[in-house]
Amino acid sequence: MSCCDSEAEFALRAPDERATGDEVLLASRVVADGVRQTDLSVPTVHCGACIRAVEMALGALAGVESARVNLSTRRVTVRWRSKGPPPPFVETLQQAGFEAHLFDVGSDDKDGALSELIRALAVAGFASSNIMLLSVSIWSGAEAEARDLFHWLSAIIALPTLPYSGRIFSVRHGKL
Repeated sequence: MSCCDSEAEFALRAPDERATGDEVLLASRVVADGVRQTDLSVPTVHCGACIRAVEMALGALAGVESARVNLSTRRVTVRWRSKGPPPPFVETLQQAGFEAHLFDVGSDDKDGALSELIRALAVAGFASSNIMLLSVSIWSGAEAEARDLFHWLSAIIALPTLPYSGRIFSVRHGKL
């Protein structure tokens, strides 16, 4: 259970599935003279109280210089002195009530939702900039025929752009 889920069940991983000292060493990297950095994934972190609990639990371990939680990625970056075996990060977080495991760099490669949002934003930006350029001609005093043509061109650009870029919001809110 996390700090906010007092009634939720939290199952600890079996001891043979916990990160060993060798795994922590392999997953960490040297960032300064005698200082290593390990990234942990903590998917149950979801508020400021969780962040404080995680940072305090890891900060209390011997050899840990700093522990910083990134709430948006649900990742903890721990910097620690590499004298002797690494501190028991995963076990400490599990005792504090948080599911934790070593961060897998391969799991962060491709986010489909982010790619879809960026593509929709790019299409909307491209279309709106072209419509804006056509509008400048209209505002500068174009003839009636040219003005009508630019209005139609703007409509031709805008009509497919609205459903394509707006579908993400409509589908997410149940309107399509």
